[in-house]
Formats: sequence, C-alpha cells, structure tokens
Amino acid sequence: MSSVDHSLKVPLEKEKVRILYVDDEENNLTAFKATFRRDFTVFTALSGAEGRVILDKEDINIIVTDQRMPQMTGVEFLASILPDHPKPIRILLTGFADIEAVINAINLGQVYRYITKPWDAKELMISIMNAYEIWHLRQENEQLTQDLLEANEKMEFMLRQSLLS
Repeated sequence: MSSVDHSLKVPLEKEKVRILYVDDEENNLTAFKATFRRDFTVFTALSGAEGRVILDKEDINIIVTDQRMPQMTGVEFLASILPDHPKPIRILLTGFADIEAVINAINLGQVYRYITKPWDAKELMISIMNAYEIWHLRQENEQLTQDLLEANEKMEFMLRQSLLS
C-alpha cells in the first residue's frame, strides 16, 4: 500500500465523499482509514452484518468490500444490500484472481470495479474518485428526471386548462 497523492482531489461540493469499507481483517480497516481519512469520510465494518448496520444509519456514496470474509463473501454482502441500498457505487477487493468471483461481483453485486489486494493507494484513490463521479452523475440524472416529470405535468395541466376555456 503506497501513499496517496493528495493532489488527486475529488471536486467535492459541501461534504466529503462517504465511504464504507468492509473487511474482516482489522489491520486492513486501520490502513484504509489512515490512508483515506483526510480525503473522505470513512466508515469501517468487520463484517457484512456490521456494514449493513452502518448503511441503515448513514448516507454512503461508495462501498469498498473485501471478497474473502468468513460469514459472507463481499459479493454476497453486496447482493444482499442491493434491495435496500441500491445507490452506493461498489468496489470489490480480493487477494486472488478468481474469474468466478469477478463474474459474480458484476452480475450479483453490481460491482463498478474489481481491485486486487494488496491495493495500491493511488489506484484505489482514482477508482474512488471515478466511482464518486458516477454516483454524483446518477444523482443529478435522477433530479433532472424528476424536474422533467414535474414540468411535463404542469404543461399537461396548462394544456387541459386552455382546452377547457
């Protein structure tokens, strides 16, 4: 794990990007938090169950999870939270190159990026920034769609009023 180039900053608006990192190895959680706490708001969990508790309480933009965990894999965790927490962008970390895990990550957990461990801080920083950009664009798209629907309803109402008069 190399140091982060802090000149690679996410153009944030009001608040730092909120990341949940799930890993059953406490040393990995500590290293992640130490590396990224200056740039992001970092939440950590030792299991998928702990991660779900955090997701239920906090507004998380990005989830980074280890694949190999004892109670449930990272893919199983990501797939299990999709119905209740579909918006966070997902990044999967694993210490081995398992093509089946990659396929499951994409298909079941809707994973944006797959990164091998040990992770490189600069690569992970860039992946997080790109993931946040996607998250942010999705939120903007959702708002624009809502605005368009409301404008359309107003126009239809005005058209009905003009036809009635």
